[in-house]
Amino acid sequence: MQNRAIEAAAGCASAASSFAELPAAASRGPLRIEYRWVNQQANAQQDDSPIAVFLHEGLGSIAMWRDWPQTLCERLRMRGLVYSRPGYGLSTPRAPDEKWPVDFMTAQARDILPALLDALAIDRRQRQRIWMIGHSDGGSIALLYAALFPDALAGAVVIAPHVFVEDISVQSIAQTKQLYETTDLRAKLARYHADVDSAFYGWNAVWLDPEFRQWSIVGALAPIRRPLLAIQGHDDHYGTMAQIDTIAAHVPHAQLVKLDACGHSPHRDAPAALNDAIAAFVRAHQ
Repeated sequence: MQNRAIEAAAGCASAASSFAELPAAASRGPLRIEYRWVNQQANAQQDDSPIAVFLHEGLGSIAMWRDWPQTLCERLRMRGLVYSRPGYGLSTPRAPDEKWPVDFMTAQARDILPALLDALAIDRRQRQRIWMIGHSDGGSIALLYAALFPDALAGAVVIAPHVFVEDISVQSIAQTKQLYETTDLRAKLARYHADVDSAFYGWNAVWLDPEFRQWSIVGALAPIRRPLLAIQGHDDHYGTMAQIDTIAAHVPHAQLVKLDACGHSPHRDAPAALNDAIAAFVRAHQ
């Protein structure tokens, strides 16, 4: 099933993608994770530069980032690790009858991401030089990772993250479901995922689950002690400034950037302003 899906969506990722095999864990079976290095030297063992780990949005994948990770890594003079989470891109798809639990983002931060770093032989010393860069759901996962493993990174940049559920988020996600089922949105997303329904309904179903309305990671943020930058666009239809203001209230050292004329995807809506903000922040903390 997975191989046929990958072949059918061969255009959604370039030949540069590699795959990491994650062994089964107590709460899941084995996984195959699509990943790609950016700016990696030919001999990775001799590359001691910092690593930017990119965590994509709820409908994202390696391919959907396009060239932004490359552009940012060149600006930061870092190597980058981009990967597709299970259910996305060319990674192991979600089973048709599998429903993600309310705490699915915690599971990604606590289990999948550390297992991927292990599989890629990124040791403790290297992890202390990692900058987590997450967008939307990926931003939430970056926050959770920074809280769960406060010494296993150099810092984090979270872009349009979610720390609790707002009405605007649920309304926009419900509208996206209607578009997926009535317009060409499904065909467009199929260019980026081997199993597009796996990606879409995994994300959409959990966000629209009534139980998810009570989801919050606000109480989990206090252990974060590495540098933290939170960025939000004023025109974001998936969340308000209350998200990053709440982060600042619970992580006093966090810095905030609020972008004008910018929606939910600053790397597409305002890339120059976003890159400037990230570069200045990272430079100040290196």
